[in-house]
Amino acid sequence: MEKAVESHSPRYGSTTLHLRLLGPMTVIRDGVALALPSSRKVRALIAYLAVAPQAVSRSQLCELLWDVPDDPRGELRWSLSKARGVVDQPDLKRIDASGDAVKFDATDCFVDAAAIRKAAQEGLETLSLEQLRALAALFGGEFLEGLEIDRNPAFNSWLVAQRRRFRGCHIAILEHLVRSAPDDEAFHHLEAWLDLAPFDKHVHEMLLQVLARRGQLREGEEHLAAAVQLFESDGLDCTSLREVWRTARARSERAPRALTAVTKSDASDSGTATPTPLSGTPRRASIAVMPFTGSGIAPDDAADGLAYDIITRLAKLRTLFVIAQGTVFALQEKGIGPEAAGRMLNVDYIVSGSQRRQGERLTVTVELSETRTARIVWAEVFNQKLDDALVLLDEIGNRIVSSIASEIETIERNRAILRPPNSLDAWDSHHRGLWHMYRFNKTDNDRAQHFFESAVRLDPTFSRAYAALSFTHWQNAFQGWAKREQEIDRAYEAAGQSLMVDDRDPAAHWAMGRALWLRGSHDQSLTELDQAIDLSPNFAQAHYTLAFVHAQTGDPLAAISSSDYSRHLSPFDPLLFGMFGARAIALVRLGRFDEAAEWAVKAAARPNAHAHILALAALSLALADRDDEARAFIASIRKTLPNYGLNDFFTAFHFPQDSAAVFRKGAKRIGMG
Repeated sequence: MEKAVESHSPRYGSTTLHLRLLGPMTVIRDGVALALPSSRKVRALIAYLAVAPQAVSRSQLCELLWDVPDDPRGELRWSLSKARGVVDQPDLKRIDASGDAVKFDATDCFVDAAAIRKAAQEGLETLSLEQLRALAALFGGEFLEGLEIDRNPAFNSWLVAQRRRFRGCHIAILEHLVRSAPDDEAFHHLEAWLDLAPFDKHVHEMLLQVLARRGQLREGEEHLAAAVQLFESDGLDCTSLREVWRTARARSERAPRALTAVTKSDASDSGTATPTPLSGTPRRASIAVMPFTGSGIAPDDAADGLAYDIITRLAKLRTLFVIAQGTVFALQEKGIGPEAAGRMLNVDYIVSGSQRRQGERLTVTVELSETRTARIVWAEVFNQKLDDALVLLDEIGNRIVSSIASEIETIERNRAILRPPNSLDAWDSHHRGLWHMYRFNKTDNDRAQHFFESAVRLDPTFSRAYAALSFTHWQNAFQGWAKREQEIDRAYEAAGQSLMVDDRDPAAHWAMGRALWLRGSHDQSLTELDQAIDLSPNFAQAHYTLAFVHAQTGDPLAAISSSDYSRHLSPFDPLLFGMFGARAIALVRLGRFDEAAEWAVKAAARPNAHAHILALAALSLALADRDDEARAFIASIRKTLPNYGLNDFFTAFHFPQDSAAVFRKGAKRIGMG
């Protein structure tokens, strides 16, 4: 039976097939709702494929929906044939199952959930008011409302996670609408937001401000009393609500005026613009790690243990405000999902995930999301053979923490570069400095130094900013951009300041290790770098710098191991050229010239590789009897540094006599004086 229905989807182009998944599942072709198969699994299969970002293997689909039948692949083939009857058209086969993987072709098709996810990933802040309204109109209820499948925990777990995610997206869209829509419409969105997230302090704070600005003080008092009772009955602090109302009411009584929209200043007053978990403390990005869901794990509490381990390791990095384990576990016990918990705790980022053991394999999935936008900024699946569960979880924990720290740093520095310089606080100034520092040229290094100096002036307790300031002086000395001895002293002084502020910060010991290397104190340098790793085993840059020092004057095999591990922890690190380069130097010292040349060329191919890395590539290629390629690198260097020679290379690096002699042999082959 088909019936005509009105389509409320945004006009994202002419489409003949609409899949509505936000609410009861509906499939509409040319404005007519189609009859859906009676099988819940067929409907679930269509929905799963429609929102999957890429092709899905048949085995994954069988595990998701048919892990009980004797012939799950046969069940899958039958269900695919039924699904094709719904979504395929004579001239367009939307479900491609020709190989082992199954893919949904969304050509000429609109999927509401996919549109929401795409908008969240690209940034809700870039959308117009009309686009936000259109997205909000897509929410007709919970994701796949009523489509739970009995005795199917894998699918139901996925369904619960998707519902949490889309509820978070809905809230984020409503928040953006509240900030920009006219007052009457804003009230409508605030009510919808309250229904979705009754424990989100931000919606209560913004509603109180709206009421105060409109002069509706009695309504504001009533709402405050009800909100306080709600929060206190659940053991939650509501001090900020009272403070927001006191400030908003005082402002209203001094200069009452009607609200035309909830402005950005309102959002700032409520704390949503730059969340600060502790008043009176310098701002840091904040994060909460929710307990991981798990099944088939031994011991039984391993899933909780992984979350606890990540919390502990993130705290050791000393760069983020990390919500304590007790708080997030208490929220989980109340059935509060990651997105809602992130808003309740007023944190910038939320980590959630799951782990599952199947036979001798362990699968861990993890996601990092921005709380205010519901945007997933990083996700990974770790699927490994289970030899020793605790050792494997320890290794996965290291990789998760390193990736989280790297992703947040990238987001924060990209955000800081877009802000006016005179509006930056210490945290923003530090990340603005990082943006310049990782470009590895003199002009940007000078700019980075300026922002780091601003950061420590604004917050003299910011150890990480002192460490970064030390790095800019280190670069000046290493690259020959300023008087070497003077910059060595400044690098050492800034590293010392970082240690005095916080000697538990691994970056402080990292900075001191680099400064001591500049001063020629290589054994002391290794001691400081080892201390940095002891404090935070997942601090990739400390492992890299350990490789850097060992490659030149220490154990070349240890250098290779540390270089590999640093890349394992941070495969997209801005210092990746250095990780490759340290490995190349170690291989030269071991006499493995062909391998050294390959790694040095990889280092030189990185977009921020500097002249010394290009010189390393040239010398390694010469030692590997690849003279023409080596001379091409020398020519490239001399386009910008006409007088660059072997002495510049040896001034930057520290080699024992026998290793220096090897590099001189390569230089002689290509006429590098």
